[in-house]
Amino acid sequence: MSTTTESDSHYDHLEKMSVKELLKNINKEDKTVPTAIEKVIPQIEALVNCIVKKMKKGGRLFYIGAGTSGRLGIVDASEIPPTFGMEHGKVIGIIAGGDSAIRKAVEFAEDDEQQGWKDLQGFKITKKDVVIGIAASGSTPYVIGALRNCRENNIATGSIACNKGAKISAHADFPIEVIVGPEFITGSTRMKAGTAQKLVLNMISTSVMIQLGRIKGNKMVDMQLTNHKLIKRGTKMLMKSLDINEKEAAKLLAKHGNVRKAIEKKK
Repeated sequence: MSTTTESDSHYDHLEKMSVKELLKNINKEDKTVPTAIEKVIPQIEALVNCIVKKMKKGGRLFYIGAGTSGRLGIVDASEIPPTFGMEHGKVIGIIAGGDSAIRKAVEFAEDDEQQGWKDLQGFKITKKDVVIGIAASGSTPYVIGALRNCRENNIATGSIACNKGAKISAHADFPIEVIVGPEFITGSTRMKAGTAQKLVLNMISTSVMIQLGRIKGNKMVDMQLTNHKLIKRGTKMLMKSLDINEKEAAKLLAKHGNVRKAIEKKK
């Protein structure tokens, strides 16, 4: 059966296009992605509600995927501690082939239907946790095997795919299918499908963290102060929130090492 992610591009003779034509046409295709995501907001909402409920009870969130999908999950997971101040190990990204596959593709790693579950077991996964399988095609054996085993062990599952009726959806309690249509380069799911997955992951993790109280107003008050730019941002937050000057704000931030703590102690 042919799938949308593998169907022929709407464009041909790409090598004959000028740079301007290439950029305009890629951009034209990219504009369709948010509209496709809008159609599945109810499905995303249901998954977010499940994650929030589980994490409030001490559970963790896992992303599991292969290739680009796996890398996107790892990127999202790695940004949670610095952005929201949540401890490492609460949101975890797993990629087929292990960490070396982040930079270099590991041949046939995604074809092993047993390895995904083995990788999850390495984290002592339990019923408290939620696992989201990410696969543009929705047919990656590594991811399907992981979700199948999760459901057999009563672990909540979600999925993100870009084909209608994707195989992965049958193994997810909360399936999300974002149909973005054929890629600009036929089958190159690092493009629109990858963009869709990244946007959905942004929506999931951001909504979850806000629901868990990791944002105050619209500010990242729990962010880790790991560089001068973030220290400067934290200082400005304190100046505005507490109506104090820069020197006092900087001193307060240095003392408490965290924007939220500095605001609470001062007030």
